[in-house]
Amino acid sequence: MSRLLSAPIGTDKRSMTLSKHAIAAPLMALTLLVALPSPARADATVFLGGSRNPTSNRISGAALGLGLLVVGFEVEGALHREITADGVPGLKTGMANVLVQTPTGSLQFYGTLGGGLYQETIGAVNKTNVGTNIGGGLKIGLAGPLRLRVDFRVIHLNGTPKNATTQRFYVGANLKF
Repeated sequence: MSRLLSAPIGTDKRSMTLSKHAIAAPLMALTLLVALPSPARADATVFLGGSRNPTSNRISGAALGLGLLVVGFEVEGALHREITADGVPGLKTGMANVLVQTPTGSLQFYGTLGGGLYQETIGAVNKTNVGTNIGGGLKIGLAGPLRLRVDFRVIHLNGTPKNATTQRFYVGANLKF
């Protein structure tokens, strides 16, 4: 015992072996975790729908998402067409969102919250600012990786847009990959 206490740290072969194992085991576990294939949890959506701000308006857009088991992230862009004759502004939005979703297979409910940039256009007048959105929806499995996506959002536009709040509903084709 006195020999172990008087020996410099790290010179005992048993302590060196233990420290190597203490480092090697977690390193091997991490390597296996990263190297093992896992199912992809990404998806892409193209959508068509309508918005109300307060006049009805057609929209189109696309989204790309990445999901963990319950939490997901998504970026999306949408274009609300301008109706100059009726004084309805066009609206382009680019949002980044966090989703909380059910980890189920063919029927997946989700809620979303996010923010980003918008550009409102009416005639030659453009306004750009930030906006936020909150909403939810459902992804319904159809065949293989193809799903139907139904989504509702309430978008709040900061600054001085013609309409500060827009409600948007869309249906889209969603491909899981």
